[in-house]
Amino acid sequence: MSSTVQSQYSLRAPAWFLAAGVGGIAWNIYGVVQFARAIVATEETLVASGLTAHQAAVLIGYPGWMTLAFALGVFGGLAGSVLLLFRLSVARPVLAVSLAAYIALWLGDAFHGVFAAMGLPQVIILTFVVAVASVLFALSRHPAARA
Repeated sequence: MSSTVQSQYSLRAPAWFLAAGVGGIAWNIYGVVQFARAIVATEETLVASGLTAHQAAVLIGYPGWMTLAFALGVFGGLAGSVLLLFRLSVARPVLAVSLAAYIALWLGDAFHGVFAAMGLPQVIILTFVVAVASVLFALSRHPAARA
């Protein structure tokens, strides 16, 4: 195979990498929806959705920095996933910010009583979110991420 043909093929990202980028975008669009729901939620709407009054009060009582962390995590994850799909090097720092924000949110949930109020499902969900953010960041460091 000539070097010209080899270089043409090396310019294409592997299918698994493209699937991961699209998956990251879809996951983070879901996150944006969850963020929007959290921003407009009231204690009344949360109780009406099945939470206890205590659980609703804990979620509404988030400190502002936790809302900021949620925003940075989800919007950084979405932007970083788009950048990753296009194999742009700026995806790495954007996804690093997203990961750091989700770790901060996880710690905030632990220290501000969200895990205690919501139980094991919240721990599992947010741990999975951190894991997905970790994988997306790791993908930004993979050789396939370079165009």
